[in-house]
Parts: sequence; C-alpha cells; structure tokens
Amino acid sequence: MSAALFEEVFAPFAAELEELAPAGTVVDAHTHLGLDEDGRSLALPDLLAALDQLGAQTRACVFPLHDPERQPAYRLPNDRVLEWARESGGRLYPYCRLDPREEPVEEAKRCLKLGARGIKLHPRAQAFGFGDPAADAIFEVARDAGVPILIHTGRGMGKMDSLAELALRYPEVPLVLAHAAIADMGMFAMRLADHPTVVYDTACFSGVDLVELFARVPAERIVFASDIPYGRTLPSLYLAMRVAAYAGLEERERALVAGGTMSAIVEGRPLAAPTAPRVPQVRPVSGRLTRVSAYVAMALGAMVGAGPPIDPTRGLGALGLARAACRDPDPGSVGAALERIEAALAGAERLISADGDPATLALPLMMTAGTIAATAPIAVP
Repeated sequence: MSAALFEEVFAPFAAELEELAPAGTVVDAHTHLGLDEDGRSLALPDLLAALDQLGAQTRACVFPLHDPERQPAYRLPNDRVLEWARESGGRLYPYCRLDPREEPVEEAKRCLKLGARGIKLHPRAQAFGFGDPAADAIFEVARDAGVPILIHTGRGMGKMDSLAELALRYPEVPLVLAHAAIADMGMFAMRLADHPTVVYDTACFSGVDLVELFARVPAERIVFASDIPYGRTLPSLYLAMRVAAYAGLEERERALVAGGTMSAIVEGRPLAAPTAPRVPQVRPVSGRLTRVSAYVAMALGAMVGAGPPIDPTRGLGALGLARAACRDPDPGSVGAALERIEAALAGAERLISADGDPATLALPLMMTAGTIAATAPIAVP
C-alpha cells in the first residue's frame, strides 16, 4: 500500500524528471550496501533495482554502512562490498571504508589491490579529526593510487577547517564532500575555491541548501548523490535536476551533474573546467514559498532528529503548518507551485499514518515539496 501510494503521488514529479534528466550515463556518487548498526540495511538486488529506475546503465559509487561487524578495520564489510561490486556486472564502483584508528593504510592498500576505486571516511561515525596524522597517511595512499576520497560533511559535524587544510596539502586527491558540505559550506566554498578536484555531492534533504550550493560553487563541481538507503534514488535525482534547471544549466551541463563529472573522477579523466557559480548569491524569493520551506524543514528536522530510528509522527505538527501555508486564497504567481507542494505533502501525511514503515517514503515526498518551494519559478530571475 505504501509503495503504491508513493508512486501515485510522485508520478507527476517523475514525469517532470524525464524532461529534466539529460541523455547519458547517470552515476550516483553516494550509496551504501550491507547493514548499519542503526538498523538500516540495503542488499545488492535492491540497490540495482533503485538504479534501474533511472535506466539500465545507471552506475553508483558504493561503500559499507556503519556495520556492526566492522572490526577489525572494516575488513569484512569492505570484502562484502568488493564482492557485490564484482557481482554487479560493472555497475558499481566499490570504495573501501576506513577507520583511522584501525590500520587504515594497510586496509586501504589491501582493498585497492583487490579492486577498490575510492575511499570513504565518516568522521562523525568513527569519531576522528583531520588533524590526526592518520588522515595525512590516508590522503597519501589516495594520492599515490589516484583514487577519490568521499567524506561525510553533513549533519553532526562541527567546524571543518582542518579538512580544508588537509585538502589543500593534497590538491592531487579528488575529494567528494558529501551532503553538499552543509556542515561548513561557506568555509569550504571560500577556502577550496581554487582546489582543482573537489566536488560536492547533492545528497541532502533541503532544496534551499542545494540552491545555495549552486550559488557558491561551480556547477562543474557538483555531483548527483542519493545516500541510499537513507535517501531514495528517484527523488534525489529530481532534487538535483530541478535545482540544476533553476540554475539555468543546459542539458550538456546537467549531464555533468548527473554523472559526467563523477564518471571522470572514478575513471581518472580530467574534469571539465569550472565556470562561475550560476545562481546569484542575493536573489528574489516568494514569501509564500519561503513559509512553506521553513515548515517543511521543521518537519524533516523533527522526524530525522529524533532518530535513529526515524519517528515520522514527530513532524506532523510542522507538516500541518506547511500544508496550511499552501492553502492561500491569494497565491499570486506561485499558485501552481503551491498546489503541487500541497499534493506532495498530503501524500506524505497519508504515508505517515499508513501501515508498515512509511518514513522512508514520506520523507522523499517532503523533500520534493521543499524542492518545488525552493525553485519556483524554475529559472533564476
């Protein structure tokens, strides 16, 4: 019931995505396989099925979750991901996940010899800082092997200047800042403006954050990501492509965001030359849509912040306020946008009250509503 309801509500947005998505290979820069100690999990057939929603040639960069069997040195989860990548028919680029406190250099070299194409670091989950000598040693391994490092720079992180300093010491290392670098976006955008190979992935809940990312960094340095199983593939690409269209990107440029840039990184090819950010840093907004964005953000924060596990019922109050903001008898020029947002939010509310586990389905509908609120009209004034 929940899956059918989600598909019904999301159908108009999926149809829009067909128009926005460019031709060419899509590469999801941020996916997981296995089991997390918070209870979330994803199996290989489910990841491939999610990628198939975007096309049979869609590929992904993949790494272990925060696996209960991660000790020692993430060896067992890394071996599982390497094997699953071999079984994927070339659709998965496997990364090894490292704990800087447990033989990170040895584990990285072992996995790279077995076919790993990148490195994943999660400073919040592994509780380490980038001033640690182990961080330098990991960057040295990545530099010598010519592989990228993806780093969690999202929720739960403090100031991250030490990572910027480390990146500047190793400009040869391709660096993927996950979750649009929302933990310290302004600092990264300023300090790493001249870094030749830093990119920002789009795995975040907020359309507002992603619009601001396009205002701070070149479009050629932004890559699509879903964070599955925490995000969902189709709505995540919708977020990325809708904001890219809002930023005025042509199809060729949207193709870089969707997969071209990430393909170049994992395959060791030069990146496209960066251009100036496409969205003005100061821009007109609709007060009506701003109210909706604020309440959607409040609802998502209440739901996600209560976990793990996620408790979607905690966001119902703010979700009700977001729906109320859509019921404006004088909507002005954003009436059509408010109608689309209301439909997505109504579907999310129904999913929260449905049987089973609706949280992973309600949240992407709310993310979609927030995306519309952040990008209507769909072109920068």
